[in-house]
Amino acid sequence: MAKQDYYEVLGVTRGASPEEIKQAYRRKAKELHPDKNPEDRQKAEQEFKRVAEAYEVLSDPERRAQYDRYGHAGPSQGFDFGPGDFHRAREAFSEFGFGGLDDLFDMFFRQGGGAGRTGTRRQRVRHGEDVEYKLRITLEDAAQGTRMKITAPRLVTCDRCHGEGTEPGTGKKTCPTCHGQGQVQYQQQTLLGNFVNVRVCPECNGSGEVIEQPCRHCHGTGRVKERSKISITVPPGVDNGSRLRLKGQGNAGPGGGPPGDLFIVTEVIPHAEFERRGRDIHSTVKVHYPQAVLGAKVKVKTLWGEETVAVPAGTQPGTVLRLRGKGMPDLHRSGKGDHFVTVQVVVPEHVTTAQRKTLRELQETLPPIEN
Repeated sequence: MAKQDYYEVLGVTRGASPEEIKQAYRRKAKELHPDKNPEDRQKAEQEFKRVAEAYEVLSDPERRAQYDRYGHAGPSQGFDFGPGDFHRAREAFSEFGFGGLDDLFDMFFRQGGGAGRTGTRRQRVRHGEDVEYKLRITLEDAAQGTRMKITAPRLVTCDRCHGEGTEPGTGKKTCPTCHGQGQVQYQQQTLLGNFVNVRVCPECNGSGEVIEQPCRHCHGTGRVKERSKISITVPPGVDNGSRLRLKGQGNAGPGGGPPGDLFIVTEVIPHAEFERRGRDIHSTVKVHYPQAVLGAKVKVKTLWGEETVAVPAGTQPGTVLRLRGKGMPDLHRSGKGDHFVTVQVVVPEHVTTAQRKTLRELQETLPPIEN
């Protein structure tokens, strides 16, 4: 059967750049991971071999040029995935920050003359988990910013065992399951030969050691629950769903690993008088009919204190007055939004006899309204 075109195997065009070829190889290799193909692992292994062969040729400028000219029939196109090729392939992943995929190559190439890891235990530094805390604040605090103390539940390093998980005076012993390697191997017979599937040891979680006598305070976990008091600063301009990151204030890392982060997620309590729309604030102000007709100066509440606003003569109900720079600050840049005030003309429900007489006289002097 004729070999499939290497460019088709990787799913790229003949004019693809080295970076595009590298990305395509990474994507294909992840898709063919045995864990993602449990129903047909043998087919995945064979397909991975083809993908690796295509990348081996197309990632080398000289071999690629030779392949472009002669195709599969060209000289020196035989494929032998040896130690140097293995490391070049792994480097393609590490450049993209996918060093954790080393196990993928071990699964395929560790047996025989492959250049897998030597079997020494790899220490796995585990970060603590991130913690999320929901903080409810007023609109005024969201506008002006605030400092406060919160009580956040999180996991901290056990002060009895200092994160080791062992009862003081005791220690750890070599894991009997993986014999200190931190990994267990499962051999699989395939058409391509014997494959060794490497997994993190389920008993020691990759550390290679197990606790002889667990700490009675943390029960061997090295961490305990605590409600920690933490000082935080809420910057001006936060909104519903704003996330504030406090680096290193999350859960302590297992086994002395670095801590995670604390994320403060803000929820702004609805205001009784103001409505927030992005950076702008909206509210209403009530005026009497004569004030709307003759004009007046009225007091208006804002997030920044009381303001005197001029209502022009002849103002109609629903007119919107604008107070520049009296809205919300922007969380990411300088400046504030505006405060928009909608004028609401109050019609009295009850009037005195004198007021009624005055209104009738006014009514008689007004021109008719054309509808």
